[in-house]
Amino acid sequence: ICVTRRETYLNFYYRDFMSLLVVGATGTLGRQIVRRALDEGYSVKCMVRNLRRAAFLKEWGAELVYGDLSIPETIPFALQGISAVIDASTARSLDQVPANQIDLYGKKALIDAAKIAKVKRFVFFSILRSQKHDKVHFMRLKNQTEVYLEQSNLPYTIFYMSGFFQGLISQFAVPVLDNKSVWITGEATPIAYINTQDAAKIVVKSIALPCTEYAKLPIVGNKTWTSEEIIRVCETLSGQKSNITRVPIALLKLLEKILNSFLWGSNIADRLAFAAVLTQGESFSEPMDRVYEISQVQQADMLSLEKYLQEYFSKILKKIKELNASQSTKIQDSSF
Repeated sequence: ICVTRRETYLNFYYRDFMSLLVVGATGTLGRQIVRRALDEGYSVKCMVRNLRRAAFLKEWGAELVYGDLSIPETIPFALQGISAVIDASTARSLDQVPANQIDLYGKKALIDAAKIAKVKRFVFFSILRSQKHDKVHFMRLKNQTEVYLEQSNLPYTIFYMSGFFQGLISQFAVPVLDNKSVWITGEATPIAYINTQDAAKIVVKSIALPCTEYAKLPIVGNKTWTSEEIIRVCETLSGQKSNITRVPIALLKLLEKILNSFLWGSNIADRLAFAAVLTQGESFSEPMDRVYEISQVQQADMLSLEKYLQEYFSKILKKIKELNASQSTKIQDSSF
């Protein structure tokens, strides 16, 4: 249906999915979904906890409404007049509320409210391979929410992610450029990272496709990368030698146990447990052929990690060169 008689179906479905609610709209992926949806002509409402922090979304053309997944009674108002919900939210490691308050109970409340509001599509993001690692608290929350969504009878689309290019900047690019330590674990886990703009393109295109209803699809990059491979690319592009510090797995597990004994440390402990999963050498990738076919996104149009990092370092190195030139001019002027 997605490929044959495509225009007829899209014209029919598009009319039904004009009004979107994006939850987690200020996040790395959420903001790109908002921008793409607006560009595609959708009416976009963003449920946010901090209206001031989300002001840039309003400047783009989105409507802002207050809502907090940890306060369920704030959710129903945001769903008024909404056709589809895209939930890109997740608890942050430094959030004061426990992760399950947002990533389980909050999401269950959102699903319940969406069902009452007769939402026509609910888009949820999980983690690739999460079913294999149910003992990890963060992944178990994803699995439990996924099961709850399936049992709700809401039309849904579930996307499985592995990692984003944007997160690699602070993890690898900046430390290499600043000649600071790059912290990695001992094992080499290949991960198919993807650019959030490309991911957002696929997500927004999927909303109006009938064949993505009740579908579970991967959104990953075309190539897998280990930490050391990414570091080597950063070294080549920056002209800097990296300072690698390897963190023993035993230390991660010890820190996880210690942090779990404190309420304020539980969310950080969840991330450490997730990091430990990424040390087992399991490939975090899936074939994207079906996704490309139904979304009509060309594989060749997906940005590569090499190109992304090249653009980043080109901009940064140009800026550093300009600042050095400006500083040199000031020194020369002050010498007269």
